[in-house]
Amino acid sequence: MALFADEPSPRPGGRSRRERIGWGAVTTAVVIAIVFALLPSPYVIEQPGPVYDTLGVADHDGGEVPLIEIPDEETFPTDGELNLLTVTVLGRPGQTPNWLEVLAAWLDRTRSAVPVEAIFPPGLSDEDRDAQNEAAMVDSQQDAIAAALVELGYDFPRDVTVAGILDDSPAAGALEENDVVAAVNGRPVHSIEELRTAVRENGVEAPARLDIVRDGAEQTIEVTPVERDGTVVLGVGVRMRYEFPIDVELQLDNVGGPSAGMMFALGIVDKLTPGAMTGGEIVAGTGTIDAAGSVGAIGGIRQKLWGAEEAGADWFLAPESNCDEVSGHVPDGIDVFAVTTLDEARTIVETIGEGGDTSRFASCPAP
Repeated sequence: MALFADEPSPRPGGRSRRERIGWGAVTTAVVIAIVFALLPSPYVIEQPGPVYDTLGVADHDGGEVPLIEIPDEETFPTDGELNLLTVTVLGRPGQTPNWLEVLAAWLDRTRSAVPVEAIFPPGLSDEDRDAQNEAAMVDSQQDAIAAALVELGYDFPRDVTVAGILDDSPAAGALEENDVVAAVNGRPVHSIEELRTAVRENGVEAPARLDIVRDGAEQTIEVTPVERDGTVVLGVGVRMRYEFPIDVELQLDNVGGPSAGMMFALGIVDKLTPGAMTGGEIVAGTGTIDAAGSVGAIGGIRQKLWGAEEAGADWFLAPESNCDEVSGHVPDGIDVFAVTTLDEARTIVETIGEGGDTSRFASCPAP
């Protein structure tokens, strides 16, 4: 037989002991939740950044200058916009957003919370990262100029140049810094992607025959590629070196990375050809570019789609290799086209400008 003690009756106007304990627990939980929400998280937040019209002007040294200037060549009037897009990152190591801000980002379709190390690799200082991003933008601008001039039929030197020999490289003793790799197995190479493709097709079973230029003298050497991290490589770092036939100046401050390449190239082509390519339409896009006109993948494409919408774009050019990230994240009213080359992107924009049928072009998966 169980015995129960009667709980003392609460004082008039007061609370029972059980109620006081319950409210105390709730208060403690709320305080803990608030403290936790304000703690730094291991994430940074990506959100749409500034949008720049490559046919327009930008701030530079306290004034406004054209993003693309071609001083010594005949240029033609343009219309509409060819917008390049950026992503703003909130937070950095040691100054990350708190959990409340991260939660807000998770609930906002225009923003993303990503691990801090995905944007800021461990062991890399802020200064080194900024320098790398600036160098990537400079290289991207040079590649954009090269791609545009190749698209327009200009002929000029485009040299794949050895920038360094990696540790344990199979090319050690065979290649030297500043060597120009002119051909692989008899196939000319004029871009880094063409070199990678030729090496990959050669494989690791047999030596690759490299035609190089060293100190102005041509010679042929052999290097057997190796496989590293699933990729067939020569074990060297390379960069592009150009001798442009005309002067093209690109101005864009405080923006890093290579993702503006395709849109810069389109802007150059538009300025150097009669007729307004866009026909007055607002076209946005993103993608790396190389001298051969190949368009490559970029980061932050979801944020760039929302940036395009905010800028009033109805059309968006996306690297085909990013299409899997686009699906389900396309703002209403924007048509997204998948592109792999500058020539494809140019044809799409010209068709848009002419009011033509764009249904024949490949699109990224529908939302």
